[in-house]
Amino acid sequence: MGHDISSVIDGWDFNPDEFQARIIRGDDGLDKIQMRVDLGLLQMNLAGRPDGERPNGFESLLEFFEDRHRQSEASGEPFSLDHQACTTLMREGLQYYHRYLSAFHLRRYDLVTRDTDRNLRLFAFVVRHASRRRDKAEFDQYRPYVTMMRSRSLALAAIGEGDYTLALKEIDDGIGRIRQFLSDYDRADDEADCAELGFLTRWRKEVEMERPTGPVERLEQQLERAVTSEEYEEAARIRDQLRRLRGESIEESRLS
Repeated sequence: MGHDISSVIDGWDFNPDEFQARIIRGDDGLDKIQMRVDLGLLQMNLAGRPDGERPNGFESLLEFFEDRHRQSEASGEPFSLDHQACTTLMREGLQYYHRYLSAFHLRRYDLVTRDTDRNLRLFAFVVRHASRRRDKAEFDQYRPYVTMMRSRSLALAAIGEGDYTLALKEIDDGIGRIRQFLSDYDRADDEADCAELGFLTRWRKEVEMERPTGPVERLEQQLERAVTSEEYEEAARIRDQLRRLRGESIEESRLS
């Protein structure tokens, strides 16, 4: 069998201005994600470790080291991750990054959530157990970005179901987690410089504006604007409308 991949990418020309990814069925019968790059493509399994390897019989190196940690705790022995272990874990985490980035552009938000949760778990594990402070920082610096991607995937999935309330809740959760990260590193005053926090904050306003509103909510918004503008006669008129509308809603619920 030949090893030339030209036939695989034939007709799928690389475009530097566009993120290109697709899902294909592999020769082994399993679905895989392919990401087009300038010199060819990256191919990743849809489930398990992206490269399909099972290090030491585990789904990933993270699971392997987590198992070693549990064994050490059970036997009362100390456990830590040396620099070499952290290097291999970082390399593995990069595989999951490529996969969830591809999945995001394919709108497979379920896969994005799964893999971002996994990498956030990786960061927390290294921060707890790495022997070198530099390794801890090397991993945890990516926490805001991965948190942002997780929130985006969860919120977009909710918007796809028409649930804007849940979408806003997921965005708020991401904003809170990134603020916690800044607080963890005594950088609470650096919020304005955090690109991920800025993105989620701006996006929240856009989602809020796009959210479909019912007649009661629209009147509540009008009332708030009237009070802010000190248009008290208009505010009184809107309050009367709200009372009537809420009264009708209560009556309808009793009859149903």
